[in-house]
Amino acid sequence: MFRVLRTLGLALGLFGGAVAAQGPEFAQQYTQRLGGTVDELRRMVSTFEKDAADTGNSRDGAVERLRKNQDALVARRGEAARYDIERLADLDAQQQALARAGGPLGRLATLVRSPDLPLVRATYQDYQPAVPTTADGLIAGCLGFLATWAGWRLLSDLVRRLTPRRRPAATPA
Repeated sequence: MFRVLRTLGLALGLFGGAVAAQGPEFAQQYTQRLGGTVDELRRMVSTFEKDAADTGNSRDGAVERLRKNQDALVARRGEAARYDIERLADLDAQQQALARAGGPLGRLATLVRSPDLPLVRATYQDYQPAVPTTADGLIAGCLGFLATWAGWRLLSDLVRRLTPRRRPAATPA
């Protein structure tokens, strides 16, 4: 019976390692999506800034002018421009933080600290699991294996100690 439990613990450890190795892969796919989003927001904000300058307005002045317009559609476009400008600043800061993240699992830790939830959802919807070939993926896989395997060993040892054992019946002499 002990061999079965040990084999099950090993299988669970391997499964835990495979699952944990997906963390750095998710962070990598998130970083790629983040880059595309930042590029597109930069293009939109740059176009808005050019239009504002061409009409003799500053960026902030143009946003306020649009937001205070009586026409609801124009006011909503002003609010959208304000949101895009703020989101670009936030995502640009996150992109820089991810680029500076060092050490094993640094990008994953940075992502967990301050994720952009719409971007996380979009990344999750398109996520493709992958075999870890980076140092971060291998380290995460090993840590996941060890944590799952150790958890299983602790649980199985606890159950074995709490379960009463049958003693062989005494044979009459």
